[in-house]
Amino acid sequence: MQESASGTALRQAELERLESDLRVLSPIGIERAAWGWDRHDADHLEAFHAAESAALVAIEGAQLGLEWDDRRRRLFYEVEGRQALLAWRAEHQRHPPHVHKAERAAFGAALGIFARGKISQAQYATLVSAMNEALPWLLPEHPPAIR
Repeated sequence: MQESASGTALRQAELERLESDLRVLSPIGIERAAWGWDRHDADHLEAFHAAESAALVAIEGAQLGLEWDDRRRRLFYEVEGRQALLAWRAEHQRHPPHVHKAERAAFGAALGIFARGKISQAQYATLVSAMNEALPWLLPEHPPAIR
């Protein structure tokens, strides 16, 4: 299934928005994403991994594997690499366990956005739900929970 030009543009815009939001996410936002991971995915890893696998199969099937690898690599450098953003780096030093959960939430959201339109809405929701607790535009029909 080929993606339309407007679908490609929408996907790129949403991925750019996610990266931009991750660049300015405060330590509290990182903590909120980690809490979202615990709330949505920590006890449902089987469903998360199934959605993750479906997304990766869909991406490979659409011959977008190299593009996804590039996007994933860019995201990794922003949240964990040598050029990690200040808030992410500071949180790594103070609270490594919850930063790793927030990273998983960020990668899940990126994968969900990247594969959106090639996976079911339920699979998309599974991948982005943890990060939606910090960035509610990912699932506007599911507002963040009160903590």
